[in-house]
Amino acid sequence: MDVSAGGGSNSLPTSGADGTKRRVCYFYDTEVGNYYYGQGHPMKPHRIRMTHALLAHYGLLDQMQVFKPHPARDRDLCRFHADDYVAFLRSVTPETQQEQIRALKRFNVGEDCPVFDGLYSFCQTYAGGSVGGAVKLNHGHDISINWAGGLHHAKKCEASGFCYVNDIVLAILELLKHHQRVLYVDIDIHHGDGVEEAFYTTDRVMTVSFHKFGDYFPGTGDIRDIGHSKGKYYSLNVPLDDGIDDESYQSLFKPIMGKVMEIFRPGAVVLQCGADSLSGDRLGCFNLSIRGHAECVRFMRSFNVPLLLLGGGGYTIRNVARCWCYETGVALGHELTDKMPLNEYYEYFGPDYTLHVAPSNMENKNTRQQLDDIRSRLLDNLSKLRHAPSVQFQERPPEADLPEQDEDQEDPDERHHVDSDVEMDDVKPLDDSGRRSIIQNVRVKRESAETDATDQDGNRATAEHVKGTETVVDGVGSSKQTVPTDASSMAIAEPGAMKVEPDSANKLQDQSSVHHKP
Repeated sequence: MDVSAGGGSNSLPTSGADGTKRRVCYFYDTEVGNYYYGQGHPMKPHRIRMTHALLAHYGLLDQMQVFKPHPARDRDLCRFHADDYVAFLRSVTPETQQEQIRALKRFNVGEDCPVFDGLYSFCQTYAGGSVGGAVKLNHGHDISINWAGGLHHAKKCEASGFCYVNDIVLAILELLKHHQRVLYVDIDIHHGDGVEEAFYTTDRVMTVSFHKFGDYFPGTGDIRDIGHSKGKYYSLNVPLDDGIDDESYQSLFKPIMGKVMEIFRPGAVVLQCGADSLSGDRLGCFNLSIRGHAECVRFMRSFNVPLLLLGGGGYTIRNVARCWCYETGVALGHELTDKMPLNEYYEYFGPDYTLHVAPSNMENKNTRQQLDDIRSRLLDNLSKLRHAPSVQFQERPPEADLPEQDEDQEDPDERHHVDSDVEMDDVKPLDDSGRRSIIQNVRVKRESAETDATDQDGNRATAEHVKGTETVVDGVGSSKQTVPTDASSMAIAEPGAMKVEPDSANKLQDQSSVHHKP
């Protein structure tokens, strides 16, 4: 085992909050690396398999509970996505796509988000891992990891930016069953638009995104976009310029996130760890080292709040695997040696064969004054919030109060908790075996922090801030619940009213997927 576990100069702290041993679980499906977006496409699920190989050879799999995610079902996906969109994803294939030209255009499936063999099975797999991780956090684990997840651009009714199903939104909805408030943090180089959009009008989810802004996909994430109605000031956007380095990044991340944790006091945190913000990324333009990127994980871990770690972007795949392996070590409290152990993909990491790579000497276009202004403005916005919103907790079904059994004593077929909409297959540990187009017709409600005039419009503006989406948030914490009659009109609802069954016509039978190896 190539792990230093305390006491040495390279070890993480062994005392205090950050040194406390965490109960960590990890979700991985052996087939995930076989999915293939197509020749020349920058998104390569193979990077997940490379990450897993590094985890195995660094000895980290022995330090975690390893689970194979149960594929998300239609009704699980329809808790956020429109049922006709889910039905389309399930039915479309490379052979039949030419017969569905109108649907392809309607759902934004094509060049950036291509149809490939096993597309729907891929969506079920990565979404199942994220929701399964949320279920584990709800029932005792400290940290859950799903590096296949984090696809933050997907919208309720359309694919976007290589993302088809928004596993993050689905995981947050699961967490909201047990927690009054959930915090979402996004360190991908691209703005986390799909997640922000879904929770733009609620105070139960705060979204914080650190991203490149200005003539860059998806074109959203202005510092003036702060949320609407009950969600005003619960959306934070940190717009950054090319070449930001570790020191500059942390000069914003730590004070902003420290204040967020103090004021919002979330019951759980979801951290999207998109690795396209690393130096040298094929589509990125930041200059973060792996240690600098992982410092965000280390910082959020230090609050000792249930933490869901997800993947995201990352297109120089050797560095993606390095990053997520190192961050798994951070989650576990282990500092990994820089010399890389032999593994199945060793040749990818030459000529140095080390875990860390030096950042470049590219210019940092983020001036000290700009960073100070951004930090000051966002901290000022946070000062306008009440500490810990007084949201009454939704009464849960009686059966949910039953204590969870020890997993080692449970029947594996019975470990799925009755309060979850996702079946989870807890199995024995596995063997150690750019975005290229600018978003079109973005319709995000922009509300300036300097004016309160739009508040007078009340909920009338709710339906305007996202494309084809209605966010149902009224009555949160009260006995009154707003239940949409069909999934196509719902973004989120009360914890007790979130699940929306797809119409029976859209309930399709499971079909086997064909995996195309890259």
